[in-house]
Amino acid sequence: MPSYRAVLQITGLRPGNAPERVMEAAKEAVGSLHLVEGDRLDVVKGVPQITVRYLVEAANDGDELAAARAAALVMQDAVEDVATTGRLQVLRRRRGAWVPV
Repeated sequence: MPSYRAVLQITGLRPGNAPERVMEAAKEAVGSLHLVEGDRLDVVKGVPQITVRYLVEAANDGDELAAARAAALVMQDAVEDVATTGRLQVLRRRRGAWVPV
């Protein structure tokens, strides 16, 4: 099964939400559609970003990509309930490297 990453910048926390709720919302959203392999929080040039790694059911490239993008958008929508977000990026694992799709 192909492995994807959804990487989302977090630009702020909405009032009344604990910081850990951001990752919880992201994993719950992606996990409702696909198997979540892992997650992490990074700070890149002073901007926090979350990464959720997940598997998409094997199909043709177009269907896999559509499913991966849909999952990333569901994740962003769920995170928007608890935080403000910036750039969303979807990457696919190909030959040992993560490639933007």
